[in-house]
Amino acid sequence: MTIFTCILLGFLIVCAIAASLSKSLLNSILIFMSYSLIMSVIWILLESPDLAVTEAAVGAGVTTVLFLVTLKKIHAIMKKEDEEEKHE
Repeated sequence: MTIFTCILLGFLIVCAIAASLSKSLLNSILIFMSYSLIMSVIWILLESPDLAVTEAAVGAGVTTVLFLVTLKKIHAIMKKEDEEEKHE
């Protein structure tokens, strides 16, 4: 079980670095969601199911949705048609 925990901690570090170095906001949000899901599994392994459920619901669920809605509102996520028009 400790090998699995070490692998998860390694993924956690990779996700944290990747989210900070990513050029795309959408990729950063998806990496952050992965970070939250990995953290949720770690909380389960630490025998803290209440924190695991909270992390999954808030970290991976609500926060991700709020970030995506914010990107849509500030027009950071464009439709394919809009992108094609800009390139022409």
